[in-house]
Formats: sequence, C-alpha cells, structure tokens
Amino acid sequence: MKPKKNPKSDLNRRSMIFFQLGMVLMLFITWRAIENKTYDKTNISQDAFEVNDDLEEDIPITNTPPPPPPPPPPPAAPDVIVEVEDEADIEETVIESAEVDQEEEIVEIEEIEEAVDEEIADVPFAVIENVPIYPGCEKKKSNNEKKQCMSEKIQKFVQKKFNTELAGDLGLEGRQRISVQFKIDKHGNVVNVRARAPHPKLQDEAIKVVKSLPKMIPGKQRGQAVGVLYSLPILFQVEF
Repeated sequence: MKPKKNPKSDLNRRSMIFFQLGMVLMLFITWRAIENKTYDKTNISQDAFEVNDDLEEDIPITNTPPPPPPPPPPPAAPDVIVEVEDEADIEETVIESAEVDQEEEIVEIEEIEEAVDEEIADVPFAVIENVPIYPGCEKKKSNNEKKQCMSEKIQKFVQKKFNTELAGDLGLEGRQRISVQFKIDKHGNVVNVRARAPHPKLQDEAIKVVKSLPKMIPGKQRGQAVGVLYSLPILFQVEF
C-alpha cells in the first residue's frame, strides 16, 4: 500500500535542526544582553585639568665667576753692560789653518815594536800542553808518553835517594805518607819545594831529595816556556 504523503514534505525530519538553531540564537541574545552595560551620565565629572605654561618653575641661572688672573712675573734683572775703553787692547783669537804646507818637512814614523805577550801563569802538570822532559825521556813521541816516562823516572829517583830507615829511627810505625809539591820553572829547574810529613825530619828529608832532581827541558803552554806545578806523594812502610 503506498503512503498518502510525500516523504520530502514531512516537516518532522528537520525539526531537530530548527531546534538547535533556535537554541544557538537564544544563547547569543542572552550573552549580548549580559555583556551590554549602561552608565549613568550624571556621575561623570565634567571637570578637566589643563596644563599651561604658568606651572613651569623658573630656575635661576647662576654664573661661576672667572678665576683671578695669575700674578705678573717678577721683572727680569737688567743686563750688565761692561764698557770697554777704546784704548784697551782686546786679544783676538787666531784660527790657524789645518791645511798641510807642502814645503813643510814630513817627520818619518819609527817602526812600532810589537807588544810582547804577557807571561803565562804556572800550569798544573796534568793539563800542560807540552810536558817537561826528564833526562832520558827525549825519545818519547807523544805528550802522554813523556808524562808517563817523567813520573816513572822521578819515582825511581826518590826511592833510591830517600832514607827510609829514618822513620824507624824516629820511632814511627806502619805506613807513612809524605806529600810533596814543587815547580819546574821555565828554565827547567826544580824550585819552590814544599812537603808535609808526620815528622819534621821526614819533611826535611823529602825536600832535600826532591831538590836534588836533575834539570829538565821546561814545559810549554801555547809555545811559551812556563812553570809547571807537580805533586809527588811518597809512601813507605816501616817494619821492625
């Protein structure tokens, strides 16, 4: 059976939409009514505060007085003028010419002697460039060989000449040590002999023996004969 009304003409279909639109419209009108405010015009004061130029305060202008001028400088002392009589003789400075007169005799300069090198101080035996040569060591070639030869010759000489029985006569016992120092001067002579021993007689004996060493060929430093310092220890054992 077919319906009597056309479904498109049914108003109930859109009733919900119309209801929602009406609710939105009512809420909008209510919000505007709440937000709308009115004011009583009689409570508004009509007075106005005007600012004009009369309120400006006059600020007095103060001028700083200028500093006083500095005191004038003291008057300068007058120049002392010395009067010279016309008859006084004034010495004039004569400026001599520095030019050489060709006719003037030229003095010849004598030969200038070369300065002599200063004397070299005494050099220890350990660092001498050219060691003194003891008699019998002339054939040694190197400086070290000559040193060794000289030391051996001096030791043998002292052992042969030194009176070792002297220590026993003095009542000394055990090992005895004597330190001797001397210089071989630039002429090869033994000089400045000094000794230190346990007894003065041993000291004198050591000095006497060392002074009797033969003359040597002097040592050299930088090609110049110099004094050479030598230290000699003498050791011996006293036995009974």
